Formats: sequence, structure tokens, C-alpha cells
Amino acid sequence: MITRSDDLTLLLAVVDSGGFSAAAEQLGIQVARVSRAVSRLERQLGTTLLNRTTRQVELTEEGRRFSEEVRRGLALLDRAEEALHSARHGPSGRLRVDAASPLVLHQLVPLVAEFAAAYPAIRLELSSSDGIINLLEKQTDVAIRIGGMSDSTLHARLLGESPLHIVASPDYLRRRGSPASAAELDRHRLLGFIGSGGLNRWPLARDAVVPDIAASSGETLRQLALAGNGIACLSRFMIGEDLAAGRLVPLLQQEYLPLPEREQVHAVYYRHSALSARIGAFLDFIGPRLRL
Repeated sequence: MITRSDDLTLLLAVVDSGGFSAAAEQLGIQVARVSRAVSRLERQLGTTLLNRTTRQVELTEEGRRFSEEVRRGLALLDRAEEALHSARHGPSGRLRVDAASPLVLHQLVPLVAEFAAAYPAIRLELSSSDGIINLLEKQTDVAIRIGGMSDSTLHARLLGESPLHIVASPDYLRRRGSPASAAELDRHRLLGFIGSGGLNRWPLARDAVVPDIAASSGETLRQLALAGNGIACLSRFMIGEDLAAGRLVPLLQQEYLPLPEREQVHAVYYRHSALSARIGAFLDFIGPRLRL
């Protein structure tokens, strides 16, 4: 092995932050140290990894392939060290979890205190992304995603299904009336997702809806529906309490069709020979406690 692991870590910091100065600031070290590390790697490997301009740093094709393999290699080393430590002391270390903001707010946040008490040596970090992210680039250990999974580089554990409900507030229904059939939806104010035909497919025998008001987040759509702005289609995991309290009213239930590509809830992480003890502990903990 002609490269040093600390140089490789600095290279990934430059890639992830988008520049030498940003990487140095993030790590609390001098820019010159970061620059020397990358130059040393390029000299040892005999190839250019980064194209540098006055405004930005971009990976060459060789740099892209190399950095992807480096991420996987460093992740394997990290898991090997963790396995030894966990065998003696139990799961520990930083666990980075990403999920859509409604799932974080309505499902994960209520479980954090109990999880922290059960696993005090795990440092939990929660991030919210409403779109699909690259787990390696975002340094994320596990993501919780809604819908079917097709990426063969990921391992997916089915956590359950969260049925969709077409809902509106009592105030909206008093003002506009309740649709008696799916065909009558076109006479109502519809709430949906920005630029997403898949997420605007409702569990009905009809094409995707064209929203009158659109948002990028399911939580925003929930708030819009609660405020009486129209009819939305949302997962039960975020509106279960609203339905029970009567803040939202389910509509057209007799016409619902199964829509597994929008109702399945998966935990996803990169495939490897042994599941990280941190990830395993987290999934085993939240699995039976999620209120989907």
C-alpha cells in the first residue's frame, strides 16, 4: 500500500466539502496540510485526482473512481475496528441516520430518548432529506426511505408499510363539500408534491393528480391540509394522530387501491459482510416501535 490513510481521509474531505479551504476549516487544520496530502497522493499514484481552478475543485474520472473505492475501503476498516470494540463493550460510536423530514419528526424523534438510554455509547446524528441521497457521499450510515427499492448496491430491510390516506380538514370540507368519487376530485383544490409524478399518484384508479398547491415536503403538505387549503394524500405515519383527533378526515376510502411503491418503508445501508453493530442495534430498536 503506497498511500496513507490520513491522506485518503483528507482527500475525501476535499471532495465532500468542495474545496481545500472548506475541508481545512471543517477539520480545523491548515489549508497547506490538506494541499500537501492531496499532492502526495497524486505523486504516489502517478495520476491527477483533482482539477483545480481559482473557483472550484473537480474530480477527474480517475479521481472519481479512486475516491469511491477509498470510501468503501475506509468504511471496511471502520467496521473492523467497531466489531472488535463492540465485542467487548457493546455498540458505540457515531451513527448517522437520514430520513424524510416528516418521518424524522413524527417517528424517530419520539424514540430518541429511549434509544439513547438503551445505547448511551452511540452518538446519534439525524439528518432530513426529502430526496434520495448518496449514503457514502453524505457519510450516512443508514437511511429510512418510503417506497420500493431497486439499487443493488444497497441492502434494504423492510420495516413495514404505512398506508396512504386522502384527507382534508373539517373546515375545508364544510366550505367545499366532500368528493363522492375520485372523478369529483378535479373540482377540488388538490395539494401535492413539486414536479413528482410518482409522489402525486394517489391510491385511486386514475392518473397522477396535478396539484393546485405544491410543496417539496410531506410535512409542508400536512400543514397546508390542516390549515384548510385543500385535499392531500399523505402516509399514515405522519397523520395518524391527526386522523384520531379529527383534525383531518379520510376521504374516498371505499375506492382505495394498494400502492406498495409509495407505502413500503425500508431502512437502507450499503451491503457488506457484517452488519455494523450500531446499525443493527438501531434497526432492531426502532423496528417494533415505529407507528406506521
